[in-house]
Amino acid sequence: MVKDNNWPRKKLGEVILKIGDGGTPSTSVGEYFNGDIPWVNIEDIKKDIWETKRHLTSLGLKNSSAKLWPCNTIIFSFGASIGKVGIAKVSLCTKQGIAGIIANDKIINYEFLYYSLVRESGKIKSLAQGMGSTLKEIRPSKLTKLVMISLPPLSTQQKIVCILDTIQKAINLQEEIIEKTKELKKSIMADLFKYGGPSFRKGRKLKKTEIGEIPEDWETIYLSDKKLFELQTGLWAGKKGSLMAVKVIRNTDFEDGKLIFDNVSEIEVEVEQFRKRDLRKDDILIEKSGGGPKQPVGRVAFINNNLPNYSFSNFLSRIRVITDKIFPAFIFRYLDYFYQKGGTFNLQERTTGIRNLRFKDYINQPIPFPSLPEQREIAEILQTIDQKIEIEQKKKALYEELFKTMLNKLMTGEIDVENINF
Repeated sequence: MVKDNNWPRKKLGEVILKIGDGGTPSTSVGEYFNGDIPWVNIEDIKKDIWETKRHLTSLGLKNSSAKLWPCNTIIFSFGASIGKVGIAKVSLCTKQGIAGIIANDKIINYEFLYYSLVRESGKIKSLAQGMGSTLKEIRPSKLTKLVMISLPPLSTQQKIVCILDTIQKAINLQEEIIEKTKELKKSIMADLFKYGGPSFRKGRKLKKTEIGEIPEDWETIYLSDKKLFELQTGLWAGKKGSLMAVKVIRNTDFEDGKLIFDNVSEIEVEVEQFRKRDLRKDDILIEKSGGGPKQPVGRVAFINNNLPNYSFSNFLSRIRVITDKIFPAFIFRYLDYFYQKGGTFNLQERTTGIRNLRFKDYINQPIPFPSLPEQREIAEILQTIDQKIEIEQKKKALYEELFKTMLNKLMTGEIDVENINF
């Protein structure tokens, strides 16, 4: 037994009563599913697991290796996506590759064990042994021997849990604010693209069109109109001409309409290819291929600044406005709305498990066309909402950074909680 900051450290197996794998019932027996026993997959794992979308029947539990874990069991993924940790707040079963861990409450608080495993998850990933060429896992039996847990007194554990719970609640609150603001944005988008900008509504009537009701004085346009838009497909492989180094935006490099530059790859491409596929301020990128069979494509991103030596992959296409009658951000906002309401889903086809947008149909979908001042007003309203979301996301990121810092300092005893009263 090793001592750290006067706290004993014990192997995981010494502080728990039970650990075990989950199980997967046979899909050939329909009675196994649609019951009332929650059955947890990787995507269901979070701090408090109350509900899932999948349920087993008692027959499914009886005729499989799945186990029923009681409330307050720690749920830990050790295969595929390693290191996700949660706490069962109802009796539930776990899928294969997801362990249930029951703490010995005489020596360790189950929530303290949860936070300990959260802190150790990175180390646990590094311990995982390879399975084949790509899959990795670390079996529960090895977890019990390799994972070390610091063990302060139970009263100290409870104080640490209270502090971390307080920060976690702040993170959860920020998540709720962000999600509610996003829902509000969807509602406002539907309102704006039906009734128009608030400054232009007085005395206005609506008309029925292929895209639903829109203001009577609006027209419709199409991306296929070459007088208004220039469309360009993404880079393709080629090594025939002179080469240059270019950073290539992929469909994994944007989220919520914004580019994420953290993992943009740089590759060598033909100079001639790049000249046709540069990125300028006010360009719009649209995802036309990618994802799995159940994942819609058609997400869009807006280019806020010129990006020298940046291009885009063949999973994307570029839309460039070439007339001063159109405010580019308005087109981006409408295409985002079209995607959000599921418009692209009906324009997709499945090939080899990948979703592809039928771009020839997409560019012939009508786009509402108000006056330039109204386009600008609508785009600016939605930009204001996005700025609100971004502010809340930054607050959440600060809380998450505080959580990481406090997790390490509390778990190592660097912060003394003995004199803190709750």
